[in-house]
Amino acid sequence: MLSRLYIQNYALISRLDISLNEGFTVLTGETGAGKSIILGALALVMGGRADTKSITEGEALCVIEATFTDNGNELLIRRELNRNGRSRSFVNDEVVSQSELKQLAARLIDIHSQHENLLLSDDSFQLGIVDAIAFAQDRQPLLDYSTLFNRWQELANRLADLKQEAKKARAEADYMRFQRDQLLEATLQQGEEDELNEEAYRLNHAEELQTNMQGAIHTLTDDGGVLSLLHGIQLAAVSSELNERLESVRIELNDIADETQRLAERTEINPQRLQQVEERLSLLDTLKRKHNVQTADELIAIRDGLDQQCRHIDSYDEEIANLQKELDAQEHLLAASAEQLTRQRKAVVPDIVRDLTDNLTKLGIRHAKVDVDIQPLDDYSPQGMDDVQFLFAANLNQTPRRVSEVASGGEISRLMLCIKALIASTNGLPTIIFDEIDTGVSGEIAARMGEIMQQMARSRQIIAITHLPQIAAMGDAQFKVYKQDTDRRTETSIRLLSQDERIEEIASMLSGSNPTPAARDNALQLLRR
Repeated sequence: MLSRLYIQNYALISRLDISLNEGFTVLTGETGAGKSIILGALALVMGGRADTKSITEGEALCVIEATFTDNGNELLIRRELNRNGRSRSFVNDEVVSQSELKQLAARLIDIHSQHENLLLSDDSFQLGIVDAIAFAQDRQPLLDYSTLFNRWQELANRLADLKQEAKKARAEADYMRFQRDQLLEATLQQGEEDELNEEAYRLNHAEELQTNMQGAIHTLTDDGGVLSLLHGIQLAAVSSELNERLESVRIELNDIADETQRLAERTEINPQRLQQVEERLSLLDTLKRKHNVQTADELIAIRDGLDQQCRHIDSYDEEIANLQKELDAQEHLLAASAEQLTRQRKAVVPDIVRDLTDNLTKLGIRHAKVDVDIQPLDDYSPQGMDDVQFLFAANLNQTPRRVSEVASGGEISRLMLCIKALIASTNGLPTIIFDEIDTGVSGEIAARMGEIMQQMARSRQIIAITHLPQIAAMGDAQFKVYKQDTDRRTETSIRLLSQDERIEEIASMLSGSNPTPAARDNALQLLRR
């Protein structure tokens, strides 16, 4: 339960320290006294959105602490908000993220604000009410369905993407195959272009090359040539070392002469071969320009890539078929899980209808009719395949319709309280706060609403902000929220009322700021009741 709330420098609150007990606690005070400010501070410490405008004017730091107690164990949550916009959250002095704080708060407290009545028109909220009852003891079916749904959605998205990819690829397939086949017909070879360029040069300069090579051969091998002169130098060598070096040079020159002779023999004047080489080079140039590359080796890479893409296009049908088979199997599991959720939801509808109808009748709606209509959705949703609608009728012979279409403000308040009471018996939340859930009711109906909250407080802490004396008198403890002027500013304060102060406060709620003796007697009777 929430055992302590400490607020410093939040809106009109300079410093506020409240100790709370178990049971049913009520907060009262004039409109504008600051009750909503206290709730805002509590919402902030439980992970709500931080806003520097909430910091008290002239102050640099806002601090809010909430202490929760369970069987002697304490959990301290602290939220700090700086004027520079920086917000920090702590749980037992350890820093936590805002999302972690929200997850923790969801297990500790439920704050029902006035605008939450509008949620009765929200489909997901109505579904959540049914699920809170249907899966109160075991939420595993919901978790299992969520896992199956996420996998099914992932497969469905992959299949849609693959089909779109295949459609696009098939639209380009003919052109891709044409390009690939053109490159395949060219029978490209690695390094071929360099060899062709060398051969073309030799063929274009064959006569000149032959003349130069023959001259070189004669210079090396004829009498009086280089080799002959080198032999004479060897005979005149004065040392064996010098002779060895000369012999090495002679052998190398002989090899050069032989290689030159072989090149000269291969270098022929062949106009037909030259034409073939030039035509081949022209084809390579044409293909390079078409594919915007610099070398024939790059054409080979493009050819191989196109061939791989064409093979992949041909395999799309098989991939799509395999993925469709996997999706069908997943959908079969998902359908079975969704059916289980539907069965469990429908199974608790009679209990929900009975409890809500009984409590609404106690709250003065004598001819209340409630129904929970569960219809199948057209497709799977993250929560199953059920469209859940709460239907309501307040009058005799009136057909139940959607709550938002037929219920008045007071009827919605009563219906929401009954729903909260129903859920409270299953969700195990230790603390529930009601912010003027009694809007639109008065008199005996207000007293009966107080009785329901009082009954809820037997198993958990209930805190209610109210303007109604009938509900205020039901509380085990009553706090008064009020404004007071200081030298610096107007501030919101709160104090726990004694029994005599409660009589005076409830009398004021009954008859105004100057209660009459009759109002005081009435207040006393309400408290004794």
